[in-house]
Parts: sequence; structure tokens; C-alpha cells
Amino acid sequence: MIDEKIISQAIIESFWDEFKEYLETDVVIVGAGPSGLCAGYYLAKEGIKTVIFERSLRPGGGMPGGGMMMNKIVIQEESKSILEELGISFAKYMENYYLASSLETFGLLLSHAIKKGAKIFNGIFVEDVVLIEEKIQGVVINWSAVEIANLHVDPLTVKSKIVVDATGHGAEVTRVLIQKSGLKLFTPSGGIEGEKPMWAERGEKMIMEHTKEVFPNLYACGMAANTIFGGPRMGPIFGGMLLSGKRVAELIIKKLRVKSEK
Repeated sequence: MIDEKIISQAIIESFWDEFKEYLETDVVIVGAGPSGLCAGYYLAKEGIKTVIFERSLRPGGGMPGGGMMMNKIVIQEESKSILEELGISFAKYMENYYLASSLETFGLLLSHAIKKGAKIFNGIFVEDVVLIEEKIQGVVINWSAVEIANLHVDPLTVKSKIVVDATGHGAEVTRVLIQKSGLKLFTPSGGIEGEKPMWAERGEKMIMEHTKEVFPNLYACGMAANTIFGGPRMGPIFGGMLLSGKRVAELIIKKLRVKSEK
């Protein structure tokens, strides 16, 4: 016999038990695109308690769409090791250009992040940050459906030591911080410099320079980092996105270890 009530009960109890567990965490990553998932994988791999909030029902950001809905992506030599580590297939196209399936890359990246222990909640967006004594202390969350329907529903908060803005071109977390607080970022102007037009080579190089702490306890990776610091967009080459996610994880792990030793 199958009881509809038990089906509902199983889902509700399981979800809320997990949700309660992550009301306080080491790291909150906002956005489950390629850089956010990669960051989540490397953080969880090192035992860092990590939760990823994704606004849409489907994680992956722009990666599953490949280039103009042709589900292929390009990576460069420097990022091959990440694909190899995750068991993602790729083929050499010409020197320093490698092709991979956008769907396989996204699927395995998502799977490995989850299996290493990163918790992902989809259908939830971050509408604000918790700012105490001019330091980020967590995020303010709500259901994406509430945002879409424009309902007046009070949000909830999640406490964390570190927040990562992996929201892509919009740099949404960083944008709401400066709009509401008026405080300055660690950028030349103190604000968001803005994404520049396409220049793949320069964008891929600059994304690693821009992957860093942008405000006390707030880090940026992926296209959010280039938007904040004024780098170009790159299109469907994703090596820099993966490397940026790995880089931000390394920086956070180092910071958390230094804190724990004090």
C-alpha cells in the first residue's frame, strides 16, 4: 500500500531536517553555476561545511546551454586538471583548445559537489546580507517563487563565516550590499566597476586576479568577480570559471584555518 500522506511526510521531514542543519554554516555560496559548484566541491572536499543557494530550479548557470544552445564548451590547457579530477570527458580541438560536453561537465560537477558534502538548496534566492559591525555575517533568503510573484513575505536568515558571490554577471550579493549599506568595496572606486565587453583572452586571465575577498567576509568568483572589478566577459569558454571556483575555495580554506589557529 502507498499512502499519499507518508510520501508528503517523508519529503517534509527530510527537507526541514537538512534545512535546519544549515541555518549556521562555515560558507554560503550564492549561485550554483560552474564557479559556485566548483568552489563548493573543493570546500566540501576539505571538510568545510558549505551550503549553496540557487535561485532557479536547475543549477548550472549558463553552462548547460553551451554556446548559443549548442551544448559544447571550450576549456584551455590550465583547467584540464579539474576535468580530469572529476572524470569529465574532453577532446583536443587544437593547441590550448579543448572541447567538452556542457551537460556532462555540469552533471558531473554537480554530482561531485554533492557527494563531497556541499549542500545545495534550489528554488531559494538571497535577497540581502547580514551585516554586523561592517562585516558580512550571513545571508537573508526567501523562496524564488515569492520573488517571482512579488509577494510580501518576510525572509529567513542563515548565519555563516564566509559568503561567496557566485551570481554571475549581475554580482547580485555584492550589489545589494553596497546599495543598502553605502559601504565601500575593495575595488579602485569602492563600488562595482562593471563588466566590460567581450575579450575572452583578457577575461580569462583577469578572472583569476579578481577572484578574492571584495569586502570583509565576502568573496567573489566567476563572472561576479569580473563584474565587480571591471573585467571583460568571455562567452562559452569555461576554464576560467572552474579555476576561479577552485581559487576562491583555496583562499577561504586558508582564511578559515588561520582563524581557527588564533
